Amino acid sequence: MKTEALDPRYRDLDLWPTELAVEAMLEGQMAAIAAIQSQTLAIARAAEAAAERLGDEGRLVFVGAGTSGRLAVQDGTELYPTYGWPMERMAFLMAGGLDALTEAQEGAEDDAEAGRAEIDALRVGPNDVVIGVAASGRTPYTLAAVERAGELGAVTISVANNVGSVLLGAAQYPLCAVTGSEIVAGSTRMKAGTAQKAMLNLLSTAIMIRRGLVHEGRMVAMRISNAKLLQRGQGMVQDIAGVDADTAAHALQAAGNEIRLGVIVALGKSVAEGEALLRENGGNLRNALKALEGRD
Repeated sequence: MKTEALDPRYRDLDLWPTELAVEAMLEGQMAAIAAIQSQTLAIARAAEAAAERLGDEGRLVFVGAGTSGRLAVQDGTELYPTYGWPMERMAFLMAGGLDALTEAQEGAEDDAEAGRAEIDALRVGPNDVVIGVAASGRTPYTLAAVERAGELGAVTISVANNVGSVLLGAAQYPLCAVTGSEIVAGSTRMKAGTAQKAMLNLLSTAIMIRRGLVHEGRMVAMRISNAKLLQRGQGMVQDIAGVDADTAAHALQAAGNEIRLGVIVALGKSVAEGEALLRENGGNLRNALKALEGRD
């Protein structure tokens, strides 16, 4: 595997001046991002398929081991505060359990049976989207989980860093950034990890966009949990509805700090009318505003 191979250029890395070592590592990070360029179409197709399949009930299921698993969990957990994606519509399968997020669980990644069993325990089905992440593309736990999810009819997406790996072949939508040898041999938390995190960012954000949770480049479904976000939310309502600051603030408060609902309330509709309008349009604010314009 290229991700595990020793690059002879860095055999004496421990003897280099620290600044040169850091420069070399930075070059590796930039190369990792560049490796994703060939995957933009594949990421877009995976996102479109996932967004369509999720519907009103489907779940996003993130699967991985070690660094790859931690990156997958990090990406998924950010979707609720950023886009309001319900936590009950997400699941995280980490080899060795969630304790492995902070402490390595030796041998857990080799337990293929656990991967299959945990997919079964979640009752994964055709409405779900399962995303498996492994730098090597052959981690038994992750591979088994993705294979089992596919058997159960879920949309399966894989993220890996080795061309031709079995994980890529097991998923309907394979995503592969070829990052090659690491500067510190086998330390896939570096280039491979950087590419994985970026691909996950792109994939999950594209899914949220296609689910209608972004309006005019704004996170209109975000959870307001502090003063800074409240101010941001009020600004969104003010700009989108075209009202003054006081009207926006009162509308958002009446809407229970739900930005999309606040926009509709700021336009003169009741909370009940706004909720119905959003429900009829699947939570998509753009479509709701078009429907409102048509009614008026």
